[in-house]
Amino acid sequence: MFATARLAGIMAAKRTASLIPLCHPLPLTHIDVNLEPDPALPGVRIRAEVRCVGRTGVEMEALTAVTVAALTVIDMAKAADRWMTVESVGLLHKRGGGAGL
Repeated sequence: MFATARLAGIMAAKRTASLIPLCHPLPLTHIDVNLEPDPALPGVRIRAEVRCVGRTGVEMEALTAVTVAALTVIDMAKAADRWMTVESVGLLHKRGGGAGL
């Protein structure tokens, strides 16, 4: 299940421009999506790292990757728990881009 969700997240990052209005397509050079079960929740922690060479940020691509990976987990596990939720999607770190951070 995690391999499928990881692949969905990677594919989503590549298609962010077609999903979000006014978001322009970017030449992404690196996409990594990691899913780890977290028994303390219980749930899954999902992280995405996205990079590109251009002078723009890729935070929307990373957030899209995480969200679609989470939705894929829900779709594949809904028979076990149909009340699962996606919570706390946010940016943890940003470097580069137009703001020069």
